[in-house]
Amino acid sequence: MKNRIIIKKVGLILGTVFVCSLFIFATSPQESEVSKIAVSNFFPAKVDFAGEGTPLEISDVKERLDRELLVNENLHASTILILKRANRAFSIIEPILKRNGVPDDFKYLAVIESGLVNVVSPAGAKGIWQFMPETARERGLEVNENIDERYHLEKATQAACAYFLKAKEKFGNWTLVAASYNAGETGMKKQMDIQKVTNYYDLLLTEETSRYVFRILALKEIMKNPAQYGFVMTPESGYEILPIKKIEIDSSITDLADFAKTQGINYKILKIHNPWLRESKFLNTLNKKYQIEIPLKGY
Repeated sequence: MKNRIIIKKVGLILGTVFVCSLFIFATSPQESEVSKIAVSNFFPAKVDFAGEGTPLEISDVKERLDRELLVNENLHASTILILKRANRAFSIIEPILKRNGVPDDFKYLAVIESGLVNVVSPAGAKGIWQFMPETARERGLEVNENIDERYHLEKATQAACAYFLKAKEKFGNWTLVAASYNAGETGMKKQMDIQKVTNYYDLLLTEETSRYVFRILALKEIMKNPAQYGFVMTPESGYEILPIKKIEIDSSITDLADFAKTQGINYKILKIHNPWLRESKFLNTLNKKYQIEIPLKGY
């Protein structure tokens, strides 16, 4: 009986020591250092959009950028996928922006709109540049049941450039142009008139538009300096740019699966490289000229 009491007492003492050691370890200097590292994120000394400086000396501006940097820095899988996709998508987007005299930074607008994939928004916007049907048609894109050129990256990028250049004439400022892509030209102008300011960073806007340019700035910063934000990328990390040939078509194709086989690929691969073809056949009653891309390797 006496031995049992001694054993119980020893057990209580050891248990108390164990609990205390856990408490001490949880508040030890080593753990404090880890916490400091976790919250001590890198913040750039200066940033800009299309050469237009961001006033980081303004408290709320700095905090809004910090928020977007932290969010995207910690969305590990999403940000890594964007970094991988950029290798392929930017090779198409960049030359078109340059050819139209649109600043290269607008490629990051496409990043935050879609993650560089052909997504569909709840409102019905589609493609990497997220055009609504009517807006797409206004910019010269063909949108119907058979063809949807919002999914044609080259043509959609050209349509986006047309918007940017038109908006630049109205606002005279690339940052406002970028914000208006989200809020609309009319919406931006209305708020500028009400608030009597002409600078994006001085405007009080809806949360989505208020975050919009900062999301662009954050992705630009992370994508230009991935290692600084913990993303280790090698030249081989990006998705491969596959060589292609373009076939000009000026008539209908009754069966795209059969057509794909004549080109040495299958229906799936044909649709991956030509997502603007929306059905299993291609109707071209007006005999317009279209170009279909056929990959030369990778399959």
